[in-house]
Amino acid sequence: MGILEKISEIEKEIQRTQKNKATEYHLGLLKAKLARYRAQLLEGSKTSGPKGEGFDVMKSGDARVALVGFPSVGKSTLLSTLTSTTSECASYEFTTLTCIPGVIEHNGASIQLLDLPGIIEGAAAGKGRGRQVISVARTADIVVMMLDALKGDIQKELLTKELEAVGIRLNKKRPNIYFKEKKGGGISITATCILTKISERMINLILHEYKIFNADVVFRDDCGTEEFIDVVVGKRKYMPCLYVYNKIDQISIEEVDRIAWQPHCVVISCNMLLNLEHLKEMIWRYLHLITVYTKKPGKKPDFNDGLILRSNCTVEHACHAIHRTLVQNFKYAQVWGHSAKYNGQHVGLSHKLSHEDVLLVTKK
Repeated sequence: MGILEKISEIEKEIQRTQKNKATEYHLGLLKAKLARYRAQLLEGSKTSGPKGEGFDVMKSGDARVALVGFPSVGKSTLLSTLTSTTSECASYEFTTLTCIPGVIEHNGASIQLLDLPGIIEGAAAGKGRGRQVISVARTADIVVMMLDALKGDIQKELLTKELEAVGIRLNKKRPNIYFKEKKGGGISITATCILTKISERMINLILHEYKIFNADVVFRDDCGTEEFIDVVVGKRKYMPCLYVYNKIDQISIEEVDRIAWQPHCVVISCNMLLNLEHLKEMIWRYLHLITVYTKKPGKKPDFNDGLILRSNCTVEHACHAIHRTLVQNFKYAQVWGHSAKYNGQHVGLSHKLSHEDVLLVTKK
């Protein structure tokens, strides 16, 4: 029996098994086996066959956004509308066959937007060009999941399932679990909180399934079976995701209102150019980007060419962005803006900057 058949059999058994106290350990072991086989499937796909044409896109700009979705939901239209890149658009499915990059200019930042070919159900198992599409999505900073407003909830569920199958976790925090294999001493389990979602027996069963008999495990949060399996397997990618519902001009205003109030959701219409500026602003927020302006002594700040940095960045990060030798010759900096207690505050390299701060660096 091949890996795909084994995965299929385990998934069917999980669906057949009722969830209760008696089946808790059985389901936990099935989930551990499923994660192990999926990891083997992905590792095998790295060495088998040539890369897909057009998928190896060089990373550029200040951040990268992966545009994923089923065929004919409007991804190519969105790319052509938000960027100066033209992606082939048509009313039939699978118009886009390769990865097409474009650039969104917003708040002085250049954000690379990748229009990926439509994902089909079963993409994680290798159907269509699913694995190639998903592997490119893993290189992005955020995922924009494009959905048809007429059938968005079904598409959202199926796409999330496909991405979960290859280790992409959308809008989830990394489990606060310390795990490290060791050469001897058995399995040591410590918890700094009361564990209600997983037992010590389950932890041991999962580790034995992966042939791990010596390890240190520390739970700092009350995490469940699937979260612990993710930590043991590793290679999980935790990514922010925006669910973008297109074609809202074809549904009722009540349905638009219902979708718009859901977490991480944006409603748009590419054909009628509705709410696209709000989408760009939401992408900016989810990327956690800020703009920091610089000034020279005795001159006004340069508001035309700011530094694009990540939120919670420090003066040291800004210095590296200006010039690689600036930190070595750093004396002090002055800051104007939200992060400063008063205008022109003298700060050091560890000072955290805020959006639209003005920075003046003095060298030794």
